[in-house]
Amino acid sequence: MRLFVWGGCALLLAVLYNYTSLLEPLKNRAVDLAAPFYWVARLPSKAEEWADNRLMSRTRLIQENNAFRTENLILNQKLQKNAALEAENFRLRQLLNASEAIEDKVLIAELIGVSPDPLVHKVLLNRGRAHGVYEGQAVLDAFGLMGQVVDVGERYCLVLLITDSTHALPVQVNRNGVRLVAEGVGDLYRLKLRHVANTLDIAVGDLLVSSGLGQRFPSGYPVAEVVAVEVDQGQPFANVLARPMAQMNRSRHVLLVFERHKDS
Repeated sequence: MRLFVWGGCALLLAVLYNYTSLLEPLKNRAVDLAAPFYWVARLPSKAEEWADNRLMSRTRLIQENNAFRTENLILNQKLQKNAALEAENFRLRQLLNASEAIEDKVLIAELIGVSPDPLVHKVLLNRGRAHGVYEGQAVLDAFGLMGQVVDVGERYCLVLLITDSTHALPVQVNRNGVRLVAEGVGDLYRLKLRHVANTLDIAVGDLLVSSGLGQRFPSGYPVAEVVAVEVDQGQPFANVLARPMAQMNRSRHVLLVFERHKDS
């Protein structure tokens, strides 16, 4: 009996061993078949993780892009400011070079305002009676005569430009000394010469300088360049136009000229 029991156990173990060996490929196959289900079950969490990463990446990119834009704007502003400072320094050097060529005493002033009326060519300077400024004083930029002081305050003065329609000044042709009168016509880029005879020796390109007559402006300062001479034989006078040498609408710093007899 005992022998029979032991024999049955041995047979059962043999069967189980063989059965397990037979099922092993099926078990391995079952794992392979179950893998997609595990992968599908993982999809929601993977999708959530991908969305979070994507959202964080997009947010970070937007923040970095905004930061770069801000930095680029700041750099552009600095570049423009540096360019403006460089241009201003260049104009100041031109003005200082011009002052060295002037025999009279000069004072540098800054243009701080313009007339709100476009038909009135007047500008405001940051120099006045406290700085020795006086009415009738000549005002120049680095290129030529701009105008004259017409009103003086304690710290400021008002300048009438030579292009104003009410302004006229005596000039002469630098090439031959012919004396004329240049009038403003309300145009910052144009002057008109009064009573120019058809037979007068004047040509396009002639430089007009202040003659000193009338004792308003010192003599010899550049005023304008002749740009047009129109002769009509049926008229007694030629139509002559000139372009001011001074940069009326650009100059920021100017020179106030002190005549010797005024400074003495």
